[in-house]
Amino acid sequence: MERANILGCGVDLVSMEQAVTLIEKMVESGRPHQVITLNAEIIYQAREDADLQRIINHADLVTPDGIGVVWAAGYLGYRSAGRVTGIDLLEQIGAKAAELGWKVYLLGSAPGVAEAAGKALQNRYPGLKVVGTHHGYFKNEDLPALLDEIKELGPDLLCAALGAPGQEIWISRYKEQLGVPVMIGVGGSLDVIGGFKQRAPELFIKLNLEWFYRLVSEPSRLKRQMVLPRFAGRVLREKHRKRS
Repeated sequence: MERANILGCGVDLVSMEQAVTLIEKMVESGRPHQVITLNAEIIYQAREDADLQRIINHADLVTPDGIGVVWAAGYLGYRSAGRVTGIDLLEQIGAKAAELGWKVYLLGSAPGVAEAAGKALQNRYPGLKVVGTHHGYFKNEDLPALLDEIKELGPDLLCAALGAPGQEIWISRYKEQLGVPVMIGVGGSLDVIGGFKQRAPELFIKLNLEWFYRLVSEPSRLKRQMVLPRFAGRVLREKHRKRS
């Protein structure tokens, strides 16, 4: 498994099939692991956030979630296996969980979203064990009870939709305490799977224009998307620095 260094962040250049195989081995081990699906925005943010960069570089699996990361890896001379996005990975491991009997816990998004997403996944993958759900708007005083519930239910897989990089920070902080074999941040995936938001049409996904569709659908994302040209500029300078 090749790991690219993109502006100081390690990214594992795996295919979807390889990612699912690695996650299966993590579940079998029984030890806690963190999986991150990493986009260009978070890589750029990590340049000035040493703690975030440390969390990324200590994760057990970091997949390239976004065409910006795939482009950067190729431009910097690494082999790329393509995008492994949070929502696509969640679908794949949902199918694998139903097949192998893994227990799944869904955490995050607005009240009712995780529950709806769990039911949708169970309808899609008969036999899937969604052992618990909880929204992401919990307060600090609610946290001990939430952690106790997760530990008592003993899921094999916890999917956290707490927004990036908040979900990555949360998982890193509580990974060892919870002891869940695989904990993965899935961003807005639960909203899409639960039917609260619509994903880009297949054509946009195939053309790597999903980011553009989301921008048009949610103009409020414009400020966040402005990071992308700055990210590209940094990658260009990094390539020039290496050549020099």
